Amino acid sequence: MNDQHHPRWSPAAPAAPPAPTAPPGVPAQPRSTPHPHAGHLGTAHPPPGGPQPGGPQHGRPPVAHRSRRDDLLDGVGRWGVMHTRHGDFRLQPVRLARDLALLVSWMNDPVVSAFWELCGPAELTEHHVRTQLDGDGRSVPCLGLLDGTPMSYWELYRADLDPLARHYPARPHDTGLHLLIGPAERRGRGIGGTLIGALAQRVLRERQSARRVVAEPDVRNLPSVRAFLRAGFRYDSELLLPEKHAALMVYERG
Repeated sequence: MNDQHHPRWSPAAPAAPPAPTAPPGVPAQPRSTPHPHAGHLGTAHPPPGGPQPGGPQHGRPPVAHRSRRDDLLDGVGRWGVMHTRHGDFRLQPVRLARDLALLVSWMNDPVVSAFWELCGPAELTEHHVRTQLDGDGRSVPCLGLLDGTPMSYWELYRADLDPLARHYPARPHDTGLHLLIGPAERRGRGIGGTLIGALAQRVLRERQSARRVVAEPDVRNLPSVRAFLRAGFRYDSELLLPEKHAALMVYERG
Protein backbone atom coordinates (compact mmCIF):
# COMPACT_ATOMS: atom_id res chain seq x y z
CA MET A 1 0.00 0.00 0.00
CA ASN A 2 1.66 3.16 -1.11
CA ASP A 3 -0.01 6.36 -0.25
CA GLN A 4 1.38 9.03 -2.47
CA HIS A 5 1.08 9.89 -6.07
CA HIS A 6 2.87 12.71 -7.85
CA PRO A 7 0.21 15.20 -8.78
CA ARG A 8 0.26 17.07 -12.05
CA TRP A 9 -1.61 20.34 -12.54
CA SER A 10 -4.71 19.84 -14.60
CA PRO A 11 -6.24 22.67 -16.60
CA ALA A 12 -9.61 21.16 -15.74
CA ALA A 13 -9.10 21.62 -12.03
CA PRO A 14 -11.58 24.05 -10.47
CA ALA A 15 -10.41 27.44 -9.28
CA ALA A 16 -8.98 27.06 -5.81
CA PRO A 17 -10.01 29.23 -2.87
CA PRO A 18 -7.34 31.42 -1.28
CA ALA A 19 -4.85 29.51 0.83
CA PRO A 20 -5.22 29.92 4.60
CA THR A 21 -3.03 32.42 6.32
CA ALA A 22 -0.09 30.86 8.11
CA PRO A 23 0.29 31.40 11.86
CA PRO A 24 2.45 34.33 12.97
CA GLY A 25 6.11 33.64 12.34
CA VAL A 26 5.41 30.85 9.84
CA PRO A 27 5.78 32.06 6.24
CA ALA A 28 3.18 30.91 3.76
CA GLN A 29 5.04 28.79 1.30
CA PRO A 30 4.14 27.09 -1.96
CA ARG A 31 5.04 23.49 -2.57
CA SER A 32 6.59 22.33 -5.80
CA THR A 33 4.31 20.28 -8.01
CA PRO A 34 2.85 17.79 -5.58
CA HIS A 35 4.24 14.31 -5.47
CA PRO A 36 1.48 11.97 -6.19
CA HIS A 37 2.29 10.08 -3.04
CA ALA A 38 -0.56 9.76 -0.68
CA GLY A 39 -2.55 6.76 -1.35
CA HIS A 40 -0.72 3.55 -2.09
CA LEU A 41 0.86 1.93 0.83
CA GLY A 42 3.37 3.32 -1.43
CA THR A 43 1.97 6.63 -3.07
CA ALA A 44 3.45 10.20 -3.31
CA HIS A 45 3.49 14.09 -3.55
CA PRO A 46 6.43 16.38 -3.99
CA PRO A 47 7.69 17.10 -0.54
CA PRO A 48 4.94 18.82 1.43
CA GLY A 49 5.76 22.49 1.71
CA GLY A 50 7.95 22.32 -1.39
CA PRO A 51 11.10 24.43 -1.60
CA GLN A 52 11.72 25.76 1.86
CA PRO A 53 13.93 28.49 3.27
CA GLY A 54 17.59 27.65 3.65
CA GLY A 55 17.65 24.87 1.05
CA PRO A 56 20.25 24.67 -1.70
CA GLN A 57 17.67 25.77 -4.27
CA HIS A 58 17.92 29.26 -2.76
CA GLY A 59 21.65 29.47 -3.36
CA ARG A 60 22.50 29.17 0.34
CA PRO A 61 24.07 26.24 2.14
CA PRO A 62 21.50 23.87 3.62
CA VAL A 63 20.56 24.48 7.19
CA ALA A 64 21.77 22.02 9.81
CA HIS A 65 19.37 19.12 10.21
CA ARG A 66 17.42 19.47 13.41
CA SER A 67 16.74 16.95 16.08
CA ARG A 68 13.09 17.80 15.22
CA ARG A 69 12.47 19.31 18.62
CA ASP A 70 11.74 22.52 16.74
CA ASP A 71 9.58 21.09 13.94
CA LEU A 72 6.06 22.43 13.39
CA LEU A 73 4.54 19.06 14.30
CA ASP A 74 5.37 18.97 18.01
CA GLY A 75 8.46 16.77 17.92
CA VAL A 76 7.54 13.73 15.82
CA GLY A 77 10.77 11.96 16.77
CA ARG A 78 9.72 11.94 20.44
CA TRP A 79 6.28 10.39 20.01
CA GLY A 80 7.37 7.01 21.33
CA VAL A 81 6.26 3.45 20.66
CA MET A 82 2.76 2.48 19.49
CA HIS A 83 1.74 -1.05 20.49
CA THR A 84 -0.25 -2.81 17.72
CA ARG A 85 -1.40 -6.34 16.98
CA HIS A 86 1.42 -6.57 14.42
CA GLY A 87 4.12 -5.47 16.85
CA ASP A 88 5.63 -2.35 18.37
CA PHE A 89 5.65 0.54 15.90
CA ARG A 90 7.53 3.81 16.08
CA LEU A 91 8.66 6.64 13.81
CA GLN A 92 12.32 7.47 13.36
CA PRO A 93 13.11 10.75 11.55
CA VAL A 94 15.16 10.08 8.41
CA ARG A 95 18.91 10.57 8.37
CA LEU A 96 20.09 10.47 4.77
CA ALA A 97 23.55 9.11 5.53
CA ARG A 98 21.95 6.13 7.26
CA ASP A 99 18.68 5.65 5.37
CA LEU A 100 19.08 6.76 1.74
CA ALA A 101 20.08 3.39 0.28
CA LEU A 102 17.06 1.69 1.84
CA LEU A 103 14.67 4.41 0.65
CA VAL A 104 16.06 4.23 -2.89
CA SER A 105 15.54 0.46 -2.98
CA TRP A 106 11.89 0.94 -1.98
CA MET A 107 11.30 3.79 -4.43
CA ASN A 108 12.57 1.57 -7.26
CA ASP A 109 10.03 -1.14 -6.53
CA PRO A 110 7.50 -0.94 -9.41
CA VAL A 111 4.53 -1.13 -7.02
CA VAL A 112 5.83 1.85 -5.07
CA SER A 113 7.08 3.86 -8.04
CA ALA A 114 3.65 3.69 -9.70
CA PHE A 115 2.49 6.28 -7.19
CA TRP A 116 5.60 7.90 -5.72
CA GLU A 117 7.30 8.41 -9.09
CA LEU A 118 10.79 8.50 -7.58
CA CYS A 119 12.10 5.50 -9.47
CA GLY A 120 15.64 6.14 -10.71
CA PRO A 121 18.98 7.25 -9.32
CA ALA A 122 19.52 7.97 -5.65
CA GLU A 123 19.66 11.71 -6.35
CA LEU A 124 15.89 11.79 -6.98
CA THR A 125 15.01 10.37 -3.59
CA GLU A 126 17.75 12.35 -1.87
CA HIS A 127 16.42 15.63 -3.27
CA HIS A 128 12.85 14.74 -2.31
CA VAL A 129 13.82 14.00 1.29
CA ARG A 130 16.45 16.72 1.70
CA THR A 131 13.95 19.40 0.68
CA GLN A 132 11.99 18.49 3.80
CA LEU A 133 15.00 18.09 6.08
CA ASP A 134 16.35 21.49 5.05
CA GLY A 135 12.97 23.16 5.50
CA ASP A 136 11.30 24.81 8.46
CA GLY A 137 9.84 21.67 10.03
CA ARG A 138 6.40 21.72 8.43
CA SER A 139 7.08 18.29 6.90
CA VAL A 140 8.95 15.50 8.70
CA PRO A 141 10.12 12.41 6.74
CA CYS A 142 10.40 9.28 8.88
CA LEU A 143 11.11 5.59 8.70
CA GLY A 144 8.47 3.42 10.29
CA LEU A 145 9.99 0.65 12.43
CA LEU A 146 8.04 -2.44 13.40
CA ASP A 147 9.67 -4.36 16.27
CA GLY A 148 12.83 -2.39 15.52
CA THR A 149 12.99 -3.19 11.79
CA PRO A 150 12.52 -0.43 9.18
CA MET A 151 9.57 -1.42 6.97
CA SER A 152 7.81 1.77 5.89
CA TYR A 153 8.35 5.41 4.98
CA TRP A 154 6.12 8.21 6.27
CA GLU A 155 5.79 11.93 5.73
CA LEU A 156 3.89 13.87 8.38
CA TYR A 157 3.12 17.41 7.33
CA ARG A 158 1.10 20.48 8.21
CA ALA A 159 -1.70 20.17 5.69
CA ASP A 160 -3.02 23.60 6.69
CA LEU A 161 0.30 25.16 5.53
CA ASP A 162 0.48 23.08 2.35
CA PRO A 163 -0.88 23.89 -1.13
CA LEU A 164 -3.37 21.07 -0.47
CA ALA A 165 -5.20 23.58 1.76
CA ARG A 166 -6.30 25.46 -1.36
CA HIS A 167 -8.35 22.45 -2.41
CA TYR A 168 -10.34 21.58 0.71
CA PRO A 169 -11.70 23.47 3.75
CA ALA A 170 -8.56 23.20 5.85
CA ARG A 171 -8.58 23.83 9.57
CA PRO A 172 -5.67 25.09 11.70
CA HIS A 173 -3.13 22.37 12.48
CA ASP A 174 -4.64 19.75 10.14
CA THR A 175 -1.95 17.07 9.96
CA GLY A 176 -1.37 15.19 6.72
CA LEU A 177 0.03 11.69 6.12
CA HIS A 178 1.86 10.13 3.18
CA LEU A 179 3.25 6.62 3.46
CA LEU A 180 4.54 3.54 1.76
CA ILE A 181 5.13 0.00 2.92
CA GLY A 182 8.59 -1.04 1.70
CA PRO A 183 9.06 -4.83 1.74
CA ALA A 184 6.62 -6.65 -0.55
CA GLU A 185 6.03 -9.35 2.07
CA ARG A 186 4.63 -6.73 4.45
CA ARG A 187 1.89 -5.66 2.02
CA GLY A 188 -1.61 -7.06 1.74
CA ARG A 189 -1.70 -8.34 5.31
CA GLY A 190 -3.65 -5.51 6.96
CA ILE A 191 -0.50 -3.98 8.42
CA GLY A 192 -0.98 -0.64 6.66
CA GLY A 193 -4.43 -0.02 8.09
CA THR A 194 -3.30 -0.99 11.58
CA LEU A 195 -0.31 1.35 11.51
CA ILE A 196 -2.29 4.23 10.01
CA GLY A 197 -4.88 3.91 12.77
CA ALA A 198 -2.25 3.78 15.49
CA LEU A 199 -0.46 6.80 14.10
CA ALA A 200 -3.65 8.85 13.64
CA GLN A 201 -4.45 8.32 17.31
CA ARG A 202 -0.90 9.23 18.31
CA VAL A 203 -0.98 12.41 16.18
CA LEU A 204 -4.07 13.63 18.02
CA ARG A 205 -2.63 12.66 21.40
CA GLU A 206 0.66 14.48 20.82
CA ARG A 207 -0.72 17.43 18.85
CA GLN A 208 -3.36 18.94 21.11
CA SER A 209 -3.87 21.84 18.67
CA ALA A 210 -4.85 19.44 15.88
CA ARG A 211 -8.42 18.24 15.47
CA ARG A 212 -7.98 16.15 12.32
CA VAL A 213 -5.60 13.92 10.40
CA VAL A 214 -6.01 13.98 6.62
CA ALA A 215 -4.72 12.05 3.63
CA GLU A 216 -5.27 12.28 -0.13
CA PRO A 217 -4.53 8.99 -1.86
CA ASP A 218 -5.11 8.65 -5.57
CA VAL A 219 -8.66 7.38 -6.12
CA ARG A 220 -7.20 4.57 -8.25
CA ASN A 221 -5.12 3.36 -5.32
CA LEU A 222 -7.80 1.13 -3.86
CA PRO A 223 -5.51 -0.74 -1.41
CA SER A 224 -4.56 2.60 0.13
CA VAL A 225 -8.12 3.91 0.29
CA ARG A 226 -9.26 0.67 1.93
CA ALA A 227 -6.43 0.85 4.45
CA PHE A 228 -7.44 4.36 5.50
CA LEU A 229 -11.06 3.25 5.84
CA ARG A 230 -10.00 0.30 8.03
CA ALA A 231 -8.00 2.76 10.14
CA GLY A 232 -11.14 4.75 10.93
CA PHE A 233 -10.84 7.52 8.33
CA ARG A 234 -13.94 8.57 6.44
CA TYR A 235 -14.08 9.13 2.71
CA ASP A 236 -14.88 12.84 2.79
CA SER A 237 -14.82 13.89 -0.87
CA GLU A 238 -12.84 13.77 -4.09
CA LEU A 239 -10.31 16.45 -5.02
CA LEU A 240 -9.04 17.39 -8.47
CA LEU A 241 -5.46 18.19 -7.54
CA PRO A 242 -2.88 19.38 -10.05
CA GLU A 243 -1.17 16.00 -9.93
CA LYS A 244 -3.98 13.52 -9.39
CA HIS A 245 -7.63 12.81 -8.72
CA ALA A 246 -7.53 12.24 -4.97
CA ALA A 247 -9.79 10.87 -2.27
CA LEU A 248 -9.81 13.16 0.76
CA MET A 249 -9.69 10.90 3.81
CA VAL A 250 -10.34 12.45 7.23
CA TYR A 251 -9.83 11.16 10.78
CA GLU A 252 -11.34 13.42 13.44
CA ARG A 253 -10.75 13.73 17.13
CA GLY A 254 -13.54 11.89 18.93
